[in-house]
Amino acid sequence: MEGSDRVLTVDLESWGIAASLALLTGVLGALSVRGFVRFARNHDRHQVMWAAGLGLGTAATALELVAFVGVVSTFLLQAYVFFSAAIVGVLSLGAVRAFHRPGWIRAYEAYIGTALAAVALFSFTTPMPSSMVRAGVISGNPPLLLLVLSSLVTVPATVVLLWACVRSLRKSFRWRGLLMLSGACVLGAGGAFYIASFPVMLYYAEFVGIVLLFFGLVDFSRWSLASPTASPRPAERAA
Repeated sequence: MEGSDRVLTVDLESWGIAASLALLTGVLGALSVRGFVRFARNHDRHQVMWAAGLGLGTAATALELVAFVGVVSTFLLQAYVFFSAAIVGVLSLGAVRAFHRPGWIRAYEAYIGTALAAVALFSFTTPMPSSMVRAGVISGNPPLLLLVLSSLVTVPATVVLLWACVRSLRKSFRWRGLLMLSGACVLGAGGAFYIASFPVMLYYAEFVGIVLLFFGLVDFSRWSLASPTASPRPAERAA
């Protein structure tokens, strides 16, 4: 009887984890799609970076779900390592406009593009140890080279996100600015959890951080992405 209860408890816990990962994937996917829809309307390349970052978050949580149900391959682990590093890097490309210096912006975009290319190259050509997956959970234990390369993306990207949020708060103290600052901090902490091989906290740090950053850019009065550089035209206000 006790054995049956234990099996039932484990099954319920497994179903709960799988359901939560599926929910995270669905929510992030919906947010990403909304960002791309907004980009299609105003053709703002910075906004498309936010949408792409959310899309990478969607892909990462989807891979976590696939691994949890028992489907694991070298390619899956390689893709997961790349997505984990690329999320913050791509999101930072959406925030770099806060510098208001074209030269700096172009230099940063070139740096992040080069660093992401290096991470992608070595992620998909480096064998991943099977020890990265424990009880269906992808742990933060990739080869040292990839940890170093990932840090070349995540560290400066986190700094850019934090600086963009601080500048936003200094100009106008708004709750959306607080959400952006909180999201950047959570994402930065997620990278630390990844390096420290603390996978459970990494999963939820990625999700919470990305959602906070996204809703920091949402204008709930119109339920659309807020544009920091342009105000609605009179015709749009009347719509």
